[in-house]
Amino acid sequence: MRILIAEDERDLNRLLQKRLRENGYSVDACFDGAEVFDYLPCAEYDAIVLDIMMPRMDGLSVLRELRKRGDATPVLLLTAKDAIEDRVKGLDAGADDYLVKPFAFEELLARLRVLLRKPLTEKSSVLRTGDLELHTDSRRVFRGGEEIRLSAKEYGLLHYMMQNAGVVLSREKLEQHVWDYDYSGGSNVIDVYIRYLRRKIDEGREKKLIHTVRGSGYVLKDDTP
Repeated sequence: MRILIAEDERDLNRLLQKRLRENGYSVDACFDGAEVFDYLPCAEYDAIVLDIMMPRMDGLSVLRELRKRGDATPVLLLTAKDAIEDRVKGLDAGADDYLVKPFAFEELLARLRVLLRKPLTEKSSVLRTGDLELHTDSRRVFRGGEEIRLSAKEYGLLHYMMQNAGVVLSREKLEQHVWDYDYSGGSNVIDVYIRYLRRKIDEGREKKLIHTVRGSGYVLKDDTP
């Protein structure tokens, strides 16, 4: 899952980047509101963490412009203002949730997990494809009732593929969602991680769930009629 952070407090910005990456998210970050619109055309973000008080363009102005453009990316507002009217302004501008500073990082993670459920109205925290289950609340994966241990990147890749089960995803799209701009690995990184996932999810099983579509990419699907 790929997150964009817009926060002008540099220490907090760096801390959020570090902690989110430790929890398996791909993260890009900027330090003022206007920069958000430099990043958006270059990647498809699953959520935006947006501070309200920022230079050049404040968070509410950014949010209103996003919604005016028809961009429905989930937005979590960060604000030092805890007055009810300030919260109402944020929600009216199109925010999906807000968090008042100072906050516990565990609460930010929990709120992001809710925003990142797809579809957003879906109450279940479990994604299923065939006998494969991914629990977004606990970040645990099971196949046929047997738990499968995944690294943070393996989990992120599988999560995105399960959200798009049945859809052929190109290597570029997969890489864009799971790795951020700071990644400096090889060009075959997706192929490497697909092999890791196949070894853990499909190896030794009669029914394969991860399929290669020659010349196009990969798809996760259950072919059971």
